[in-house]
Amino acid sequence: MGSIGVTAAGFGFVGAMEKLGVERRNYTSGEHKSLLDPYSPQKPDEVELWNDQMRLTHEKFIEAVKSGRGERLRADTPNLFSGLLWNAKEAKAIGLIDGVGSIETVARDVIQAEHLKEFNEEPNPLSRLADRLGASIGAGFAGGAVQSVLEAFKSQKVLGQ
Repeated sequence: MGSIGVTAAGFGFVGAMEKLGVERRNYTSGEHKSLLDPYSPQKPDEVELWNDQMRLTHEKFIEAVKSGRGERLRADTPNLFSGLLWNAKEAKAIGLIDGVGSIETVARDVIQAEHLKEFNEEPNPLSRLADRLGASIGAGFAGGAVQSVLEAFKSQKVLGQ
């Protein structure tokens, strides 16, 4: 699955912060250094700047696809550059891909490499144990932190309970 589009998403926490009595303190240099800060109200001029950047990025993406695919691309396909998802069969039919494969099939068929050498470093047993312990501790901490936040929200009637 793939698509040709540009997306950016975020959250706005201004109302939640006000409900919780949290004050935002943000120190920056440069007029737009905190562009789209989720803890501050949106500014129409910054939203417009961001939309312009998204549009320019989308145009560059489209140019790169057209240039890279050349004559193979059926550029007249409706919604081709709209961000819709294309599965492999559709992508091949409209010229977005040449075929379906893996790194191994590309290495063998395109690059004509018969053997691939793995360069992934195998972690030693002590590293694996430390990773597992860290994940367990992190999961326990995160679970406790989430529970504490939920309890604080409930006590402040933020969640409407």
